[in-house]
Amino acid sequence: MQAQVLALAVKTAVGGPMREIDRSVGQVDGGLDCPVQPSPDRGITFLAARQWDQVNEELGTEMPWHARRANVLLDADGLADLLGRTVTVGDLRVEIMGETVPCGTMEAIQPGLTRALAPECRGGVYGRILRGGTIRVGDALTIE
Repeated sequence: MQAQVLALAVKTAVGGPMREIDRSVGQVDGGLDCPVQPSPDRGITFLAARQWDQVNEELGTEMPWHARRANVLLDADGLADLLGRTVTVGDLRVEIMGETVPCGTMEAIQPGLTRALAPECRGGVYGRILRGGTIRVGDALTIE
């Protein structure tokens, strides 16, 4: 699988809105450069663009992709194949640790969103940054 980074976003505060950016720096055992630092295992989160489109279609909504609170939107059909793998994206090397399971916050954003994100890893995946560096819109993601 190879995918391209379509968009990037970071949290502005705990529970605060996401802010779209063109590039960011990821830290080893940390996250992307932003005011809210995640746990190392969840340093970066990815979402597949076509699955997000399916979610919006099912719900009859036009929510922006970052409503999911993910960091990276990928030009991909799905991300389940990344589970347990190591990927490179931009300068970053990331171990994909698991599926980003939808939580109650998603339901507060849009009724039905938790259910719509549940099948086929639609909520995306998260990972630990093993090699830091810069990630930019347009970078390629490849599986090692």
